[in-house]
Amino acid sequence: MKKHTYALVGCGSRAEMFYGALARDFRETSELKAFCDINRTRMALANRYLREKYDHPEVPVYGAEQFDEMIRQERPDTVIVTTIDRLHHHYIIRAMELGCDVITEKPMTVDDEKCRAIMEAVERTGRKLRVTFNYRYAAHHSKVKELLMKGTIGEVYSIHFEWLLNTRHGADYFRRWHRDKRNSGGLLVHKSTHHFDLVNFWLESEPETVFAFGDLRFYGRENAERRGVTMFYQRAYGSEAARNDPFALHLEDNEQLKAMYLDAEHEDGYHRDQSVFGDGISIEDTMGVTVRYRNKAILTYSLNAYMPWEGFNVAFNGSKGRIEMKVVEQSYVNGGGDKALEGAVVGEHILVFPMFGEPYRVEIERKQGGHGGGDPILLNDLFGVPEDDPLRRAATHRDGAMSILTGIAANHSIRTGQPVKVDSLLR
Repeated sequence: MKKHTYALVGCGSRAEMFYGALARDFRETSELKAFCDINRTRMALANRYLREKYDHPEVPVYGAEQFDEMIRQERPDTVIVTTIDRLHHHYIIRAMELGCDVITEKPMTVDDEKCRAIMEAVERTGRKLRVTFNYRYAAHHSKVKELLMKGTIGEVYSIHFEWLLNTRHGADYFRRWHRDKRNSGGLLVHKSTHHFDLVNFWLESEPETVFAFGDLRFYGRENAERRGVTMFYQRAYGSEAARNDPFALHLEDNEQLKAMYLDAEHEDGYHRDQSVFGDGISIEDTMGVTVRYRNKAILTYSLNAYMPWEGFNVAFNGSKGRIEMKVVEQSYVNGGGDKALEGAVVGEHILVFPMFGEPYRVEIERKQGGHGGGDPILLNDLFGVPEDDPLRRAATHRDGAMSILTGIAANHSIRTGQPVKVDSLLR
């Protein structure tokens, strides 16, 4: 059997989930051909991990300026894009123009202009684009989908969805490149794309109108000054002021973070350990969104990034009752530990409240792996032999667009104070 071949662009913390799976679990069906990145130290680290952790031969490396050359030389069937978010569209479009299919990390891109360019390129080239929504595959999210498909609470009229990011994981978005909205689109695009995709997936509908508020209330220098803070630093490394700061990230104390970022920063100047109370933060940490869907369901959504615990509460109100789900997730720093701990479930429950019956608890089968057991199933869907899936969890470029357009519309609404029609963003 001819193996499906892959090249990967962007060797940061999200990359290993993909190249590690190819090297460890899918050698019979897949072959990793090359890495591409702006940082050669980071590519060398990825090759070291291939050799030492996965007993896999090193692969050729190409600088970012050599992307076209990599495609011509290595001739991959599919390009995996795990760069910073604002560059996703560049590599997605160019890979398709050069004859490759694409798998991209979420979010697909960060604004409506880039989204339109991607959608046009898919139509123009006829290539396939998959977006990696691993949360669809988590056992608890899949169970809710099953309940809704069975009509357990009838037609869903409204959803209340509250997501909490804590002072470890939530703070991490304000230390790294995500803090610049130009790079990430803010948390309503970068993080909430998971949540908005879940609602689209659960409802089997798409967003129609979006209204939002959002602000930077906790992180950032001005907010810290208002709370009486007087000692500040730009980055934790080498800073005496950071030594006793519970929000500081000490790269030198974590072997993986040191190797991927501290030892590589001489090449591109990227500081992974910036102060969450520094200047230059342009994303929000406190957000509220209302969405009306094409099927007339209404979502009320909130995201706060400085909470004492991590996870979410979601409730579905329908014509025959109500479903409530609460999930507490493992706290983590991205790229700083075991991948299986990312989004791992600490506690969870699903309760069904029939309109004229006794409430009951729904059993959830625990799955192994990151993001509530979703990562291994997603990776098999991408690289192995996919199993028949009545839940239809595989996400297309259309799914990727509809999830980010909720967040992009919310960004427009925050800026203008007006509701936004999603169709207007697609023209």
